[in-house]
Amino acid sequence: MSELVYIIQPCFGQRDEVLHEEAVSLIESAGASYAGTIYQNIREINPATFVGEGKLLELRDRLEGLDVTVLFNGDLSPSQTLNISEALGGRKVIDRTTLILDIFALRAVSSEGKLQVELAQLRYLYPRLRGKGIELSRLGGGIGTRGPGETQLETDRRHIRARIRSLEAKLAETEKRRSLQVERRKKERVMTVALVGYTNTGKSTLLNAMTGADVLVKDALFATLDPTARAFEVEGVPFLMVDTVGFLQSLPHHLIEAFKSTLESAVNCDLALIVCDASGDYEMQLTTTLDTLSGLGFSSPYLVVLNKCDVAPNVRAPKDAVEISAKSGAGLETLKKRIFSALSENFVRTTLFVPYSRMGEYGALRPLLFEKSVDYTDGGAKISVIIPTIYAGKFTEFTHSEL
Repeated sequence: MSELVYIIQPCFGQRDEVLHEEAVSLIESAGASYAGTIYQNIREINPATFVGEGKLLELRDRLEGLDVTVLFNGDLSPSQTLNISEALGGRKVIDRTTLILDIFALRAVSSEGKLQVELAQLRYLYPRLRGKGIELSRLGGGIGTRGPGETQLETDRRHIRARIRSLEAKLAETEKRRSLQVERRKKERVMTVALVGYTNTGKSTLLNAMTGADVLVKDALFATLDPTARAFEVEGVPFLMVDTVGFLQSLPHHLIEAFKSTLESAVNCDLALIVCDASGDYEMQLTTTLDTLSGLGFSSPYLVVLNKCDVAPNVRAPKDAVEISAKSGAGLETLKKRIFSALSENFVRTTLFVPYSRMGEYGALRPLLFEKSVDYTDGGAKISVIIPTIYAGKFTEFTHSEL
């Protein structure tokens, strides 16, 4: 039987139904079951328990006889978590960050992803160990216990500090290797297109549709945690498409920091595709994504891609957005044209004339361009090509030859 989770939903003036729906989806993504919600209107935050004591007593009565975990759909301080737990008769209390970290622990596959998750968990757990040593050493199962939460070392603060330093050093080495990969791609002039956006908007489905890959596609938040890169072509020109971890509304800053090295593929891309769900609140998704990217120092050009238009045919798309259905393939050819157009300043379309006597000279330069068609004449070959702008100067004599 899956773990039952009951939500405390704080409300500041009005109910945030999107945030609440996300909490339900997060619970299900963690393999647990949603049990119910109690809403709390808050004028000012209680520093000890966040919500008022009266509401906690009401919640304690409501949960009488139920075996549930309590999710506070926001961020709690270590002392607030302990105080709420005590007020509810010792029930397990988790906050939104704990739940997201638990999902990350489930989703991480690569060694780097696992290191990033463990580091984020330990940094989050460390200040919460005061007064919790016995509790943590006796953890059973369920949300908040996966990954490093299962081990005894969380009760030893000194041991955790050493482990954090070790993880930081390992990730620093990984970042160096990633930087070398980025530099190699730049040197080889492989243009990178990054898929970014809200979680569960269809980024992995789009990656598969564009590249023929078989990346996991699942209707769950954070189904893809580790970055995935696959090659694809537009008009014979190769590009690299990179899928990244999805964003969420109010995604804690230190979680973004933990995955900053992974998100560098988005920050350093030549073009970003911000994928939004046409059947959802795409304006909020777009705003959240742009705000998150801004915090990472993102400055690359981007296209807004409105996915799932097949199930939301009458949606009012943002200006210049590309409407597609990654699942059915609708709009993908238009998207490819828009990608090439957005990166057009990096390429020169032209026709070369190569005399037969200079074919050897042209052959040495041929790997630098992309041939579209060849027409052989009496004096030489007319070749329609696309040339990366940085190499255009090497073909000046052929472009100025008499056609």
